Amino acid sequence: MRSIINFILLLTGMTVFLTSCDKVDDLPVYGNGKTSVLTASTTTVAPAAADSMKTALTLKWTYPGYATDSSNIKYRIEFDATGNNFANPYVKEILGKDSVAIIARELNNMLLARGYAFNIPVDMDVRLITSYANNNERITANTIKIKMTPYKVPPKVALPASGKLFLVGGATVGGWSNPVPAPSQELARLDETTFGGVFQLKGGESYLILPVNGSWDAKYGFDGANNGNKVEGDNFKAGGGDLKAPAADGLYTIIVDFQAGKFTVTPFTGAHGLPSDLYIVGGATPGGWSNPVPTPSQHLTRLNASQFTVTLALTSGEKFLLLPTNGDWGKKFGLDGAAGTNNLTGKFKPEGADIPAPTTSGNYKITFDFVTSTYTMVKI
Repeated sequence: MRSIINFILLLTGMTVFLTSCDKVDDLPVYGNGKTSVLTASTTTVAPAAADSMKTALTLKWTYPGYATDSSNIKYRIEFDATGNNFANPYVKEILGKDSVAIIARELNNMLLARGYAFNIPVDMDVRLITSYANNNERITANTIKIKMTPYKVPPKVALPASGKLFLVGGATVGGWSNPVPAPSQELARLDETTFGGVFQLKGGESYLILPVNGSWDAKYGFDGANNGNKVEGDNFKAGGGDLKAPAADGLYTIIVDFQAGKFTVTPFTGAHGLPSDLYIVGGATPGGWSNPVPTPSQHLTRLNASQFTVTLALTSGEKFLLLPTNGDWGKKFGLDGAAGTNNLTGKFKPEGADIPAPTTSGNYKITFDFVTSTYTMVKI
């Protein structure tokens, strides 16, 4: 009897074993996706401001063929400057679509955020990266080159009707007295929406910016409570609160950007500081290299806190320098690097090289700017 039972158990075990060894069907294998082809509706984008809400660029791409429903496929579109190798791209991510229409305002904001100038074309690269929704199986498609031109938008803070700005306050040399000392506390207009100047500031004190010297009717200050700003720069607005100066006394470059609605304050580190006077000397000038130079003809006029100018006959093939003190060779300002086309522009620095005169002799209006460390010569 026991042998019969053992035989039955053995037979049952073999049946289970053989059953467990049956071959299972092959598991499904999902193939890799394929490279999409990206196309653009245009290779030149230059919309007008009036068309900001209209589609400026349409991008389309072929299906990448991932083994999933199309709604689970991610499309990453990257924009970056040509030559930057997408090191810092602007990114748009889209799920389940085969195209995207981008309005002019979005592209314009992207360009302006990267610091590109109005109405100046920029070469941009655009590429597509496809993947599953969880970012697996990323495949990079082709790159398209598109020339994009940002249009001009209104500044965040309205420009002063006067076209001028002045610094006032306990942080300044003139204190809270209004009118302020001019031209030493007047900012230079650097471009249509930017003003700047170099100023001696008293650490920890306050100041404001006035559009009209001698009037308290309008002012620009911090976009917040009095003295609540970051001393190195912050947002500003018309009618804003007092601005707090950096903690340390010293010379500072102040830039007021109406386009961005921001101001910056950075230490001015020029070796000779900011001169209150400038004189031009050299073989290119009527007075030659004789020092002291003839005055007032070779004494530059101070226009504002940082710009000086003079109109003078210059001789081509000769050179000149700037002196902060007439009759003293102890300090000078000269060329920094190479002069521009026809020697009409360039950069300058303390103890720089002799500055070459323009390639054509004549009367020139010469202007030096200590905010930008640049000079220009315009024939008149």
